[in-house]
This record gives sequence, structure tokens and C-alpha cells, in this order.
Amino acid sequence: MSFVIRSAVADDVSGLLSLAQQFSLLNLPADRRVITEKVEVSEASFRGDLSREEAKYVFVVEDRDQKIVCGSSQIVAKHGTPGEPTYSFEVLKKERFSRDLGVGFIHQILRLKICENGPTEIGGLVVDRAYRSRPEKIGKLASLSRFNYIGMYPERFEEDLYAQMAPPLTEEGRSEFWEALGRRFTGMPYQEADLLSQKNKEFIRSLFPEEDIYLCLLDAKARLVLGRVSQETQAALHLLESIGFTYMNEVDPFDGGPHLKVKAKNVTPIKSARFLKVSTQTNASFEQKAMVSVCRDGQFIAVPTAYLIDGDQLVVPDKTRHILEISPSDLVYVTPLVDSNKKVKGHGRKQI
Repeated sequence: MSFVIRSAVADDVSGLLSLAQQFSLLNLPADRRVITEKVEVSEASFRGDLSREEAKYVFVVEDRDQKIVCGSSQIVAKHGTPGEPTYSFEVLKKERFSRDLGVGFIHQILRLKICENGPTEIGGLVVDRAYRSRPEKIGKLASLSRFNYIGMYPERFEEDLYAQMAPPLTEEGRSEFWEALGRRFTGMPYQEADLLSQKNKEFIRSLFPEEDIYLCLLDAKARLVLGRVSQETQAALHLLESIGFTYMNEVDPFDGGPHLKVKAKNVTPIKSARFLKVSTQTNASFEQKAMVSVCRDGQFIAVPTAYLIDGDQLVVPDKTRHILEISPSDLVYVTPLVDSNKKVKGHGRKQI
């Protein structure tokens, strides 16, 4: 099969809607109007018409043989501004000691954090159920394409990159963390509060406690899921950790899902990538694979392909040239694709 990763366009709305209908996602709801608006903002962002505070990018993975959208991912250029701050809980330690009793404790606490000058957010990764576990690794392609684009246009993004990972939920879609904490201060069920927060986060600042919250006061079910990720998110967590993301001792105030962070310049795909000119040569002994990306007329497209670097030039098969519509001497962005299946130490297996 032949797959390309590209910026979403108006013709992708129906495909994205079909993809969204397989899941229950806040950043890709099964609502044609919302998806249409997302794509319109994305197209303006790729053209460079929006400021960093406004820009949001939607990428799609297209199965060229079947002509369907089989995956998607997103970038929010700036997550947290004075007009739209973001909220999280810092996970900290606090020592308490009684000299009279000779007894001391090291407590873990949660402290509400408000951010008005936030990083670039990497999110919205979703893959059609029929394409999961395929050898082409559609999720990996959808994820890495975002870093290709950031590497091509670093001036459009923040120095820090951030990712929020999905936590375990009950079979009914409830969050044990929310039930033990957020619901007691807002009176709202998890899904309602999470949906409301997509449009208005004022209630978090107004209703959540300003004081430190001791984890020992939460029930065991809430503590068990804090800082952990769902089974379906394990692969995405592993990939991000393998390219440089680390846990920042911070969790989502709604569901306790962990937040990851990294300097953009330290992300492996960005560090290993470079611009090269296309060679006149097409026949070569190809032994490696890379993601090759180009941007033209405000549209981004990338393909995984066999390649060879000859000096300062890139040699790729004719098929790749045809898909990308590139010619000799054209400048392209090349990111080597490496196996991320090595064992990575991560907090995803750790209970907080």
C-alpha cells in the first residue's frame, strides 16, 4: 500500500468525520461543523495567515490506494495564552515532621498551576481501527510528520513541546481521578466538565482549590490512575519517550493523565533531519528509510521512502518523486526513520 501524510484540506472533512465516528474524542469530535472549522483554521495556519497564538494544524494520513483518510494528528502552536490559559496539577512532595512524636512523613501533593505563556502542544493522534497494528505503522507516521513540519518551520512554534497523554478510564468512560476530586468541587460529571473546558476554562480557576491537595486524602482508585496512561496510549507514550519526551511531574486536572515535555531542538527526528537537494540519480541500492517532506503553496506533504544520501543530495525512487512532485535540485526535508522498539524507561509503568 502507498501512504502519504499531508496537511488537511476541505475535501478531507468527510474522511475525518468517518474517522471521528469510530471514537469519542474531544479534539476530533464527530461533528461535521466542528471538523470543517478545524480544517479551515488548519489551512490558514499552513498558509501562514494566523499568528502563533491562533495557529492550529491538522495532518491526515491518506491511503492512496483506497483513497481514504486512515489517520490524523494535530499541533496547537501555542497551548496557553493570557486570553486562554491552561491548567494542570503539579505533582510535588512535602515533608512533615513532629519533633515531639519523632514521626515524619513525605507527602505527595497536587498544586494547581495556571499557564498563560505555554508551549506548543502535540496531540490529536488517531488511527482508523482497521489500520492499527499494520506493518506500515500508521500511528508512527502520523505522529512523526508533526516533528517534520516543526523542524521545517521552527519560527512558527515554541521552543518547548508538550504532550498530554490519555489516562485509563472505566468501561463507562468515567475518570476515577475526576470522581474523587474534580466532581466534588464542580458538581459536574467528567465528560460534561471535559467538554465544557474545550470552550471555557474559567470554572477551573473559580472552583478548584487554590490550596495544596494531599494525595493520601484521595481514594485508592484515584491514586492508582494518577500519572498513568491507558492501554491504547502505551504505544504513543513509548514513541514520544523514545524521541526525547519526559514526564514533567504534572498531570491533567480532569483525569490525572500525565504531561510530557521536551525542547524542540532535542527531539530526535528534528536533530537528525536536514534539508537536501534532490539528485538527478534514481537508481541506487537503498538500504534505509526516511520521511521526506516538502511544502508548496501552503500545503505540506510527506512520504516514508527508501533513500540514499550522496554528498549533499538525496536519491529517492521514481515513485517517491512522482508522489511528492519533486524534480532534481528541489529542496526537501529528510528525517531518517529509526526503530523505536528499543526499551525506554518511562513513568508509564510507575504508580504515583
